[in-house]
Amino acid sequence: MINAVGRDIPEEILKQTGKEVFQGVHHFDGYEYVKHGAVTKCVMNSEGSKLADSIEDVLVKCGIRDGMTVSFHHHFREGDYVVNMVMKAIHDMGIRDITICASSLGKAQDPLVEYIEDGTITNIQSSGVRGKIGEAISRGKLKGLAIMRSHGGRVRALDTGETQIDIAFIGAPTCDEYGNCRGIGGKSDCGVLSYAIADAYHASKVVAITDCLVPFPNFPAHISMTKVDYVVVVDAIGDPSKIATGAAKPTKDMRKLMMADYCTQFVVNTPYFRDGFSYQTGVGGASIASVISLSRIMKERGIRMRFGVGGLTKAMCDLLINDQVDALLDTQDFDLDAVESVKDLRHYRISAGEYANPFNKGAVVNKLDFVILAALEVDVHFNCNVVVGSDGMITGAQGGHPDTAAGAKCAIVITPLLQGRIPAVCTDVTTVTTPGESIDAVVTDYGIAINPRRQDLIEAMKGVDLPFKTIEELRDIAYSIAGEPERVPFGDRVVGIIEGRDGTIMDVVREIKPFEFSS
Repeated sequence: MINAVGRDIPEEILKQTGKEVFQGVHHFDGYEYVKHGAVTKCVMNSEGSKLADSIEDVLVKCGIRDGMTVSFHHHFREGDYVVNMVMKAIHDMGIRDITICASSLGKAQDPLVEYIEDGTITNIQSSGVRGKIGEAISRGKLKGLAIMRSHGGRVRALDTGETQIDIAFIGAPTCDEYGNCRGIGGKSDCGVLSYAIADAYHASKVVAITDCLVPFPNFPAHISMTKVDYVVVVDAIGDPSKIATGAAKPTKDMRKLMMADYCTQFVVNTPYFRDGFSYQTGVGGASIASVISLSRIMKERGIRMRFGVGGLTKAMCDLLINDQVDALLDTQDFDLDAVESVKDLRHYRISAGEYANPFNKGAVVNKLDFVILAALEVDVHFNCNVVVGSDGMITGAQGGHPDTAAGAKCAIVITPLLQGRIPAVCTDVTTVTTPGESIDAVVTDYGIAINPRRQDLIEAMKGVDLPFKTIEELRDIAYSIAGEPERVPFGDRVVGIIEGRDGTIMDVVREIKPFEFSS
């Protein structure tokens, strides 16, 4: 069945998942449903401690068994220890057929490939996957399906009861013996615990894992004792120095800095750049650099930002230090400066549901003026791909990309025209993760393309000294330099689905065909 972004979704996948095809960003606007809630066990004694002896002990107490769904958060990014620690214990107990429901999985979780291959893990639900797990899924090693959701879409799946977590594991930098968790105050601070909040509300059992047990009460709690069943103390839950890795690092690349400057000049010439505007950047180096160049113009013109949203970095937190923004709304910290900034009273923690859930009564993304995003590929329909590489390998994550693009008044994608020798602007993306109807402009090192849907922005840019081109012209330049890429030789088996934030199927990911040597 052909969906609203022109992707053919196999009937067997629709039957297997019980889902509909994607029918447009606003298809479910006004939809009503009853929220799912966890079964709650009343605690009315005065023992005052929820401490368990070990990971193995708490798994037994939680009734671990074959076929369960367990969840994790990724606030430690490449420095996370919790996922591997828990999954090793589950594996060593001989438990099989586990579904992992993680806010994201990365290279830190490469050791899980062994458990995928031996059947310990058979399904994965995540914003996306990087590293060897993505390769394993792309090569068909996962027995079941990988379901990739945006951060808002993940909360929606929990709220509706589509996904039901049996045991949630929360890596807590500080925790007291009764389960009050905070993202700061310990030796392994990650700043906030925003992704785990929905898990704490919906999971049947909630386990806080900490390497810094503090006296009761650990207030103000980021996740309350009222949601936590057990507390386990371990030697270390993560390495905060690895939070700022990969795409989260600032850039010194002159090409990316040029794109950041193009982006800033575009932003300041829109009607939305005014006193009290709101802003969010993605994690890409050029996106981060755009904040720095924008702050200079804000200072020159005396314009103040009302609020910034994140995934936050030092660049955004510097706006707070320099009194150029009234408030920061934080769902994740991408570097240690942002972790430290959480202590500022104007730096507010928000849950992933408050941030981006499309199935609530209003999310922060709907109040954004600008969002600056990265992409692996953009096509001539302005569809974006942020999950599957041009080689067909799963290598990224949706994160808040579809959520913020749908909500913001002006969604801008920054990408170099060529990713290495591969055109980033193409005729059709390998896999659609964010629909073109949500993208307003694409900024590259060879020029800027405005979505024809946004005639108001095209009108606003008349007379502006920037290298504007059509999206087709950008594609043609890319192809003239690197050639038109050959299509990836996918097999027939569907190994993963890309959900729209409303739970419909945006696209499918197929197994990569094994490479065949010619004689």
